[in-house]
Amino acid sequence: MTVCKEGHLVSRRSLLGGAVSLSLWGALPRRASASARDPRLLTVVLRGGLDGLWLASPAGDPDLERLRGRFALTRSGDAAGLPLDEFFVLNPAMPYLHGLYLKREALIVHAVATPYRERSHFDGQDVLESGLAGVGRVEDGWLNRAVAGLAVEAKANPGGLARPSAKGLAMGAVVPLVMRGPASVLTWIPPTFGIPLRESNIARLTDLYAETDPGLAKAFADGIALDKVAGGGIGAAAAKSLPGAAPQPPLMREFVDTAEAAARFLGSADGPRIGVLSYNGWDTHANAGAIKGQLANRLGGLDAAIKAFAEGIGPAWKDTVVVVVTEFGRTARVNGTEGTDHGTATAALLVGGGVKGGRVIADWPGLSEKALHQARDLRPTRDLRSVLKGVLRDHVGIPDKSLADAVFPSSSSVAALDGLIA
Repeated sequence: MTVCKEGHLVSRRSLLGGAVSLSLWGALPRRASASARDPRLLTVVLRGGLDGLWLASPAGDPDLERLRGRFALTRSGDAAGLPLDEFFVLNPAMPYLHGLYLKREALIVHAVATPYRERSHFDGQDVLESGLAGVGRVEDGWLNRAVAGLAVEAKANPGGLARPSAKGLAMGAVVPLVMRGPASVLTWIPPTFGIPLRESNIARLTDLYAETDPGLAKAFADGIALDKVAGGGIGAAAAKSLPGAAPQPPLMREFVDTAEAAARFLGSADGPRIGVLSYNGWDTHANAGAIKGQLANRLGGLDAAIKAFAEGIGPAWKDTVVVVVTEFGRTARVNGTEGTDHGTATAALLVGGGVKGGRVIADWPGLSEKALHQARDLRPTRDLRSVLKGVLRDHVGIPDKSLADAVFPSSSSVAALDGLIA
């Protein structure tokens, strides 16, 4: 178990130390095998606090039914989950993920948490995305710092592993904290469906901007080019609005369209290799509906997004890892409104052809009254940063020292988790 100090505030000294380490990145040794690979990494943030006990349920824990009652996932019957091993079952809303698990292209890390131990979404997300040990004023995130370090390495090693990775990808209207920082970031906003931008209008706007503002004209042209790479905008939005086209529920479009676009960007020969996207709506205080309802629908949407990304990225899937994380878990007990409140430990997902999958990794703490954190939550037994470090080191090729000093400043006590990457 990794023990984290609670309440540690971010210091200016720790941030400056990370910046100095980042500047020395190019002088650090790289993994010998990295030059033969072209890895992709997508981080998916589930905002709101995912209930890990309903994602991957410890059906073999004798205290689960006591805490969850008729809402507990079981190994058989109407509430049966999809079997993972002799102890855990997967939520039945995720059959595609289950198929990847059976193919050893997915794994689950359970009883995991960031160092944050309070219950604020905002602070929890800041700690998750900053990669720091506690709450504090910070303007960059661990994923951007990883991209920035790869950009340094790219200059020192032209044509090497990091060449396409010198730019990050952020999907959405706002660049999330995890991807903010000194590294260049490509951003893309999903189109507004039902309001396609026609080719004739694009031509008129291009001519207008060319006459009045050359800088804006170039930016507009670049944006249209990006939209075509993503498969959005003109073609996709128009096709979805054609009479007779099979309608897609808005929730499913929210998940699938963003994942498809991310796959096209990360799968491009000269595109970014590290990206992030996020999905909202995981704050299940009431009427959670883990088997049939809102949570099941969202897990089904996430399952469809994973499928869309895997199929969309094509042959690059073999060198891809998708990391799915959230700011904290939920309470072990179901509340009076058939939901769960803000908690602590949860589950993280790793999927992709680059994952050494088919496993649930858990130093399981148990769900007895004595075992619960603060008598209410699943107790964390693993620091999420160890998981992220393991992926960044063994998949992307970032050295341990840079991970401890620059990507996750002042985290030398948190060792990278071994054995995650195939």
